[in-house]
Amino acid sequence: MHPLLGTIPTPWGGIPVYTYGVLVASGVLLGLWYARRYAPQAGIDPERVWNLGIYMVLVALVAAKIWLLIVNGQYYSQHPNEIFTLATLQSGGTFYGGLFGALAFGALYTHYQRIPFLPLADCYFSGLPLGHAIGRLGCFAAGCCYGKPTWLPWGVVFTDPRAAQLVGTPLNVPLHPTQLYESVAEFINFLILMFLAKKQRFAGEIFATYMLLYGFERGLIEFVRADPDRTLFLHGRFSLMQVVSLGLIVTGAWLWRRGMKHAATLHHPQPAPARQ
Repeated sequence: MHPLLGTIPTPWGGIPVYTYGVLVASGVLLGLWYARRYAPQAGIDPERVWNLGIYMVLVALVAAKIWLLIVNGQYYSQHPNEIFTLATLQSGGTFYGGLFGALAFGALYTHYQRIPFLPLADCYFSGLPLGHAIGRLGCFAAGCCYGKPTWLPWGVVFTDPRAAQLVGTPLNVPLHPTQLYESVAEFINFLILMFLAKKQRFAGEIFATYMLLYGFERGLIEFVRADPDRTLFLHGRFSLMQVVSLGLIVTGAWLWRRGMKHAATLHHPQPAPARQ
């Protein structure tokens, strides 16, 4: 594809502009814009949602790289100098690392600021799949998060040597376009959440539904991914990301059951005891 959009000329040389970074940044801003737009429905100040969202993005970037270092601990323990290379600093890290880092920061913030967590989570997760769908197009342009070899008619062949140099993408081999699988799935998730938001029944419904949808989606796509930045178990039969996906599904299902039970109680209150 096109890992490099171009260069910005400066007196000290050209500054590379990577397609991945541009699309990921665009996705983040668009996702935050939609979260801000959703905020009044959740009863939260839109400006607070936007400002906190910026902090969460910064935390997510750091957490994503920390997760990357942890899951590839054996490699980085043998090559510690690689931790501070330009390639590592420019990498996006891992999505799950960023997701859990942002969630942890958001949970602490809501606790100390006494803001209800679930309505705030609904705000951010209403726009997250839209931003993620655009970000995965950046992955496709860069060649990262690539799939296993395939002879299916929609297999994608990467030919740009910069993709191989930057992220190790296999060249001249038809691969599953896992980046496009996830981009399309995330856009569908966004449409589903947008539909649910019109008749939302309980706080946390958007958050819980996202965890169910993304856990199921990512767990399936992992079967055809081949990039090395993943921890594998049982001789590569499943990955750490699939274990995490299962955790998301279980948590999402629990929140759904809890929320629907609470919603049913509100709509069908128990009759007051008769006076004696």
